[in-house]
Formats: sequence, C-alpha cells, structure tokens
Amino acid sequence: MSSSVITTPVNSLETLAVRFFERSVGQWNSKRRYYTLKNGETQEVVSDLTIELLEHGHPTLVALADTHGLEDALLCGIQFAWESNYISPSRKQSTGSTAFGILGNVLYRDRGFATPKPVVASYEFRDRNTMQLHTEYSGSAFDEELKLVGDNYRTRQTIISRAGQEIMIGQYLETRS
Repeated sequence: MSSSVITTPVNSLETLAVRFFERSVGQWNSKRRYYTLKNGETQEVVSDLTIELLEHGHPTLVALADTHGLEDALLCGIQFAWESNYISPSRKQSTGSTAFGILGNVLYRDRGFATPKPVVASYEFRDRNTMQLHTEYSGSAFDEELKLVGDNYRTRQTIISRAGQEIMIGQYLETRS
C-alpha cells in the first residue's frame, strides 16, 4: 500500500482518513444483519467487497468533486464495489459500486445507502482504527462506525433513524479475502 497518497496533509483528521482508506484496500467478505426495530424482522446478507484507493487527482475523484460543485479537489478517496446475496428473508442479489472522497471533515459520496443521489457525511475518528460517520438525507439519519481490527477484519455498525427515532440497526463482520 502506498504511503504517499498526499504530500502535504492539510490536517491530522485528513491524515487519519488517508491512512484508514489505505489500510482498507483489498478484497473483503462481509456478513451482516439488518434488524428492523419496530417489527423485529431480521435480514441477513453476504457480500463480496472490493475496495480500491483513489489518489488525489484520480478521474473518479475529479468527477465526484464536480458532482458536488466543489472548486477544491478531493484529497483522496476509495471506490467501493459489492456483490451481495440476500440470505433471508428473501433470496435476491445486488451489485453496485460507490465512490467516496474526503476534504476537511467531510466525506463526499456519489450515492447514499438508500438513495442513488450524491450525499455528504461528516466524519471523525475515535482512534486511528475507528472512523465514525454521520449522514442525513430524505428525513433519515445514518450513524455509522467502521473499525479496523488488526489487518484482516473490519466491523461496521449502522444505526438508521427517522424523526429522531431509531428504526434499523445494521451489524457487519468483514474478513479480508
């Protein structure tokens, strides 16, 4: 993994994000469950993930900055692709990808979790291994924590709220392939 994605970090938060992205690059297998709080329904999903680093100036980052109307270039980012199989309650497949880029304390995305439209999230780090995101759109809020556990594991947890009420929790265990 390259350690020279950027030559002059603007701040330590961005440096932590760059290092986190670098350490996330690779092939991952994701096993996750979504818990709907109101009715107790559980959905299980298994996905193969590919995470690719996008260095400063990468055409995908340039296009992402344009999508968000940014005059400044995004510092770095990742391209995140998935192939998912829904195990229960129904069997269906899903494939797709999304691009992420950072500038300051904002993570820019070309699409959201529940929308194909571009979204932004604020981010921070609890420690060098734990990135926390907060995203809001269409009346919903998404609070997510991604934690690198050693070199071969990641955990993620997403809490989705609407009108101040938690409605769903997603929990993920991701193993590097």
